[in-house]
Amino acid sequence: MTESSAHRLAILGGGVMGETLLATALAAGIAPSDVVVAEKNPERAEQLRTTHGVDVVDLASSVTGASIVFVVVKPQDVEGVLAQIGHLIAADATVVSFAAGVRLATFEAALAPGTAVLRVMPNTPALVGEGMFGLSPGTRADAERVQAITDLLAPGGKVVVVDESQQDILTAVSGSGPAYVFYLAEAMTAGGVAGGLDAETARLLTTQTIVGAAKLLAESDADATELRRRVTSPNGTTAEAVATFDERSVRDAISAGVLAAARRSAELSGG
Repeated sequence: MTESSAHRLAILGGGVMGETLLATALAAGIAPSDVVVAEKNPERAEQLRTTHGVDVVDLASSVTGASIVFVVVKPQDVEGVLAQIGHLIAADATVVSFAAGVRLATFEAALAPGTAVLRVMPNTPALVGEGMFGLSPGTRADAERVQAITDLLAPGGKVVVVDESQQDILTAVSGSGPAYVFYLAEAMTAGGVAGGLDAETARLLTTQTIVGAAKLLAESDADATELRRRVTSPNGTTAEAVATFDERSVRDAISAGVLAAARRSAELSGG
């Protein structure tokens, strides 16, 4: 494939999330020959070529002829990138932004009139195929395009479609959410060590407990409240722990943290 030939997917940004989305697209059935990546770091570019068998080119070449464009650059770089290559993106292409906090209106104003734009908030578990993608369609993204992008992202995890007005709270729950779970894991591991376990055993116990609990929550008909109740025998060990959490307002603190993250997301995006 030459740099100027038509191709199906362009990924702007070959960092960790860019590579994750590349692997997801390949898993969804897009051939490596139908994908190009724009990545300016020579060593990283060669790594992507070798690992995935895709072409890695400059920004202008990547979007020329692309039917789908994944924008995975840093949010602060979006306007500069759009100013540089926005006019090269075909009006009938689908542009998907993974730039946190950048509004759909920013893309729609910089691209050819009528260009379909979608905004997606991913999270890091997509690295292991268990991600959560929150997708918001722009004014020209019809149901067919929404479904096409949903299918493309599906190998990386689950996709939920929300109005853009819900992106800030979605970011707070699922975008930032893995950090809350890691925070809990830190605390559980530290408690195990404080109680006499070696660090590796405490880590294993914590990690597998979180993995198992998450799987049970995902596959059970019961919600989190009911599953917690089933583990909490009256006057037992779990009840003592939960009572301590309640005394220290852990539940309220977590809820407040989620809302604080949503407010910060709105501030960063100018909302």
